[in-house]
Amino acid sequence: MEFYIPRLLKNSKQSFFLFGPRGTGKSTFLKHNYINAIYLDLLKPDEFRKYSARPERLIELVNGNPDRKTVIIDEIQKLPEILGPVHLLIEDHKDKQFIMTGSSARKLKKEGVDLLAGRAIKQNFHPFLFSEIKQHFSFEEIFQYGSIPIIITSEDRRSVLDSYVSLYIKEEVQLEGFVRNIGNFNRFLESISFSHGSLLNISNVARECQVERKVVENYIKILEDILLAYRVYSFTKKAKRVVVQHPKFYFFDTGVFRSLRPTGPFDKPEEISGAALEGLVFQNLKGWIDYSGKDLKIYFWRTKAGVEVDFILYGSEGIYAIEVKNSQSVRHGDVKSLKSFQKEYPGSNAILLYNGNEKIKIDDVLCIPVQLFLQNLYIDGTLDEML
Repeated sequence: MEFYIPRLLKNSKQSFFLFGPRGTGKSTFLKHNYINAIYLDLLKPDEFRKYSARPERLIELVNGNPDRKTVIIDEIQKLPEILGPVHLLIEDHKDKQFIMTGSSARKLKKEGVDLLAGRAIKQNFHPFLFSEIKQHFSFEEIFQYGSIPIIITSEDRRSVLDSYVSLYIKEEVQLEGFVRNIGNFNRFLESISFSHGSLLNISNVARECQVERKVVENYIKILEDILLAYRVYSFTKKAKRVVVQHPKFYFFDTGVFRSLRPTGPFDKPEEISGAALEGLVFQNLKGWIDYSGKDLKIYFWRTKAGVEVDFILYGSEGIYAIEVKNSQSVRHGDVKSLKSFQKEYPGSNAILLYNGNEKIKIDDVLCIPVQLFLQNLYIDGTLDEML
């Protein structure tokens, strides 16, 4: 697909880090929006060798092009040492903007890099939000294949999706030396896929993988550092009832989850599609919050008695309880957990997302077709205005 699809991330005039998984379109976004920038791609062997030998060469390059106001360094984690010259340049050239992309912050953290001590802000890049691509791709397409640009724009999505994770593992995990035993890590990926959209029990995952618990904890941290997964924590603010403390787990893209999740005679299709739908809502909410800068954080709520709400958005913008149902219709019983949360937290907004086509209200709970909800997630305005 040759055309460019605009992203919701706004152009910034200050220096920033742009972190996002491989294939999400970071380079495409920057090349389209910063046409006249000095551009270094550290994935290119010749450029990597040149600047790894003499990182200060960057200072000579910038000083030699005084008319170029933006400098982009792609895949900064490949050469953390170059951040030293960047730091000096930011101090000496207040009129220039430095943009550094990365598919992993793990190596930067390992090297003790302070990410320029606040002189550059940190921004996250995500797979397409449905509101970005609704005119080009159907909801059914992204529900099945996810919304990673390199995959959704491919003519052979299934093959590209199936190879994506293995290539990612090879480049981000194996080549960087993050794990010693890639076989154990592969088994872990298969096992952790059953936790997508569910409470994360590290001991159970370790037992299934036949590795120590601390190994699984390290593997999960690797997934988070290379931006392949997130943990969502329990909402406990002013809780009157005892709530569970285990976090929930989500892969960053529902297509990646489907690719990793084994299927067999005992696997119910509706269980997998239900987890995929919940994950799709999560990745869109996460991207929308990051791009819009909303003062909202994502939690979930589950009592010891088993009453659960999939997502709680909480911050200065308000408090929203969101339940996701993989069904074509809704009944009064489907809003029970949301009503329990509203009773616990009066004044909260309750939303139920489902696969139907009617927008209805049941006992003060707004029931919205999930497709309609996701296509209205834009960065301007409040969530109330989008409902």
